[in-house]
Amino acid sequence: MSGHEARVKLRREVGVWGSFCWGYADVGADVYVALGLVMAAAQGATPLAFAIAGSVYVFVGLAYTEMASAYPVAGGGQYFALRGLGEIWSLLCGAGLLLGYTVDVALFATASAGYINFFFPAAREFAIDIGPFKGVNLIWLTETLLLILLLAVLNVKGIRESSLFNETLGALDLVLETTIIVIGFAFAWRPEYFLHQWRTQFPTAENLAYATTIAVISYVGLESISQAAQETIRPTTVVPRSSLTLVVIVLLFALTFPIVSLGIVDWRTIAEREGDPIAHLASHLPFVGFLAGPAAAILGATILLISANTGVMGASRLAYSMSETNLIGAWLSHVHPKFRTPVRTIVVFSGIAALQALWAFLSGRRALDILVDAYAFGAMLAYFVSCLALIALRIKEPHTPRAFKAPLNIRWRDAEIPLIGVCGAIGTFIMLIVILWTHHAARILGPIWVAAWFTVYACHRKRNGLPIFRSTEQDWDSKQLEILSDAGEWELYEKLRIELERRSRRS
Repeated sequence: MSGHEARVKLRREVGVWGSFCWGYADVGADVYVALGLVMAAAQGATPLAFAIAGSVYVFVGLAYTEMASAYPVAGGGQYFALRGLGEIWSLLCGAGLLLGYTVDVALFATASAGYINFFFPAAREFAIDIGPFKGVNLIWLTETLLLILLLAVLNVKGIRESSLFNETLGALDLVLETTIIVIGFAFAWRPEYFLHQWRTQFPTAENLAYATTIAVISYVGLESISQAAQETIRPTTVVPRSSLTLVVIVLLFALTFPIVSLGIVDWRTIAEREGDPIAHLASHLPFVGFLAGPAAAILGATILLISANTGVMGASRLAYSMSETNLIGAWLSHVHPKFRTPVRTIVVFSGIAALQALWAFLSGRRALDILVDAYAFGAMLAYFVSCLALIALRIKEPHTPRAFKAPLNIRWRDAEIPLIGVCGAIGTFIMLIVILWTHHAARILGPIWVAAWFTVYACHRKRNGLPIFRSTEQDWDSKQLEILSDAGEWELYEKLRIELERRSRRS
């Protein structure tokens, strides 16, 4: 890498609204895919499945809020694991996140095209046999691949343009989501019908567990805010505000949609419309259903598209961080001197997402089902490691200034052990076990994906004379000063510098 390339860094241009929209674009879209899938398994207990998954989401959200504001660099959970647990754990977390992000792109580009096809029923139902592959929806697949290509070009252009895209559509989607919920409760919701379905259509324990693992995807994506932290202005202030707001808003939407649905229509009508459940719900609203259905389809298509856009951004920044921290080759860390974006990672992982979409459509099963399995596994693996990293960082770096500290802590020696991190680790580990138990595709594809990335990691480390199973020594205190300086957080910089001098004198 030339000296000029080494000086090119990611550009800080994302503010509070942009940071919120990066997360909302990813998390807020998930209910548009999850609602129909969860209702098919949880039936009348769908709100319970979303609530159980949401409790884990709150723990993970608070953990990420603390770490992303304390360590505002690209990489998110992978970087937190690197500092707190070491390079093997960082590779494990990074592999899970890369799986989640690339599947995110494929899944939500597919779902976005599905909502577009609300207006074209023939395209939604189209199927053709291609050699050994039966019932392939070639139209839907082509739409998906074109959307992935569009998003790759957008992200190569630059994060300012990509962030503006999220902000504009995110504002519209928030208004439309709220409108559907308000109209639904005000004019169509019947509490007695909701209670009837809750009492008479309750699922088995196994189906509820399966549904909960699908509901988890409604909360996947908070990582996106931390991935954009290195490109966020004043991150120690912006990140906590955007993250905490996101946790509350997404939790409310994820719980409200199944409640309002079960008070308006039979759960089967939502479960049968896997491709566009929210649009189908909106079409049942009185007075405005003929307008609300198409409006919700447009809403679903746009918010799912910006979620896929966030996946391209997250995968590219994560691979950039993994390259910079010597987990994978330096080739992927190249930043384009004009656009100031990691062009190679954008191209590579957009290509992987396109291949995943192709595989899902050719699999013989419904494409969304296949992609959801892999998505949930990658996210829960990464979140489990990240919660462990929060506990480890509190013990190893108690002196690091934290603009936001997760509540509920127990004092132990010089550190405060976060109960939020402990609960998050337990919750995500249980979710991970249930995902492996109930999702056939995750059982096979998840371990293969992780093994493949470990092979890449081992080859890179061996080629460069670095230990494979042992972490290299790092001066994290000096790196933290550099991070705070680069972020312009001078108050925290001085606080850390003074604390390090005090510790040096004591030793």
